[in-house]
Amino acid sequence: MTTEPSKRATARQVADLAGVSPTTVSFVLNDVKGANISPATQERVRAAAESLGYAPSAAARSLVSGKTKTVGLVVGHAEHLLVDVFIPQLLFGLNQVARKRGYRVLIEAIEDVHRSDAYTELVHARHIDGLVLLNPRSDDQGLGALLSSDFPTVTLGKIPGFDTYRVYTNDRVGMRLIAAHLAEIGHTKVGHVTFSPRLFFATEGRLKGMRQGLADHGLELPDSLIEEGNYSAESGYHAANRLLDRHPDLTAIACGNDTVAIGVLLAVQERGLRVPDDVAVAGYDDIPTARWMTPPLTTVRSDAVASGKRSMGMLADLMEGRTPAERHVRLNETLLVRRSTVADATMD
Repeated sequence: MTTEPSKRATARQVADLAGVSPTTVSFVLNDVKGANISPATQERVRAAAESLGYAPSAAARSLVSGKTKTVGLVVGHAEHLLVDVFIPQLLFGLNQVARKRGYRVLIEAIEDVHRSDAYTELVHARHIDGLVLLNPRSDDQGLGALLSSDFPTVTLGKIPGFDTYRVYTNDRVGMRLIAAHLAEIGHTKVGHVTFSPRLFFATEGRLKGMRQGLADHGLELPDSLIEEGNYSAESGYHAANRLLDRHPDLTAIACGNDTVAIGVLLAVQERGLRVPDDVAVAGYDDIPTARWMTPPLTTVRSDAVASGKRSMGMLADLMEGRTPAERHVRLNETLLVRRSTVADATMD
């Protein structure tokens, strides 16, 4: 014998049981302000809903409030999602706070940065209430309009020319720590592999920090000692090979992130060179696998999980009409010296 599945209660059934209209049910259960419904009627509606096991759907709440309770994490390049370990940690932190605050997170990529309406279309097509921006490009034509509007937006990093709500580590300071470390342990010819093309703000910031840090110790970083990575370990591998083909006398390579550094380590070791005795390698971000690489990777900690948590908390405040306690949240840049630059470094 089969039984019919129980049907979900409807707003009409709640309204009939409470003796009110479906609109009143919607206003009460969605806590619509200014609806001027008496406490007795509200109590009757809630009792009827509870007895029928009724709860308004997300779609219904959206129709009443005009809010979707959805935020977008926007990355500047879709390939970033495929290969960079930083993003899953960031998303984990975002989701932890989003769930507590009643939001869900969508991931989006702005591929055609030459469209001035790219963000407008994203916001309306996906019905998003707020945005977290990761690593936008300097030639992004829609970015200025978005950041000049009152749409709730938090950036991960500083965007030149805009005083955004942001969570960040100082890219220049972090890479200056790496550069100073390499110079202080005796390296005089240091190469640099960026983690993405140089038109991304964070990439250029880290490169400038690298140059400043070396200049502080009387060293230069000419363009011939720079190669561009493209987020992935594979891109780091090929970039390192190009660098070492041009400059076989390099004694150190500083990388724009740890994912790229994975490929750099392999390229160096495949040439029969020892790390760090022949070539020291350093990264940036301190992804979970950094301390378990062979050898463990010297890097700068950029706490992706904390970045996600803090940015989502700030964005939720903006979407809910509150002013965040801080406009700019800076996370500490911490140099972690491991065996990829100092052979006898202790494990942290």
